Amino acid sequence: MVTIFRSGGFRVVIFSDDHEPAHVHVFGDGEAKINLIGMNGAPELVWADALKRSDVRRAMAIVQDHQEEFLARWRNIHG
Repeated sequence: MVTIFRSGGFRVVIFSDDHEPAHVHVFGDGEAKINLIGMNGAPELVWADALKRSDVRRAMAIVQDHQEEFLARWRNIHG
């Protein structure tokens, strides 16, 4: 597990033994899994567990704002 970003009580990680499609896990008071490229090219929520809706929105905004950086990190880790 590689922490690639921290902000506002959230920790964004990529698991080194994870699978396609490119995605991140965002940890706060719960966890969300977010695909880095969804159907329309924007990040897409896969699931969230134990996060308030407002925290899910904040997590999605972080991933949206750093999408290219996170994709580069995914490719660096997974090839």
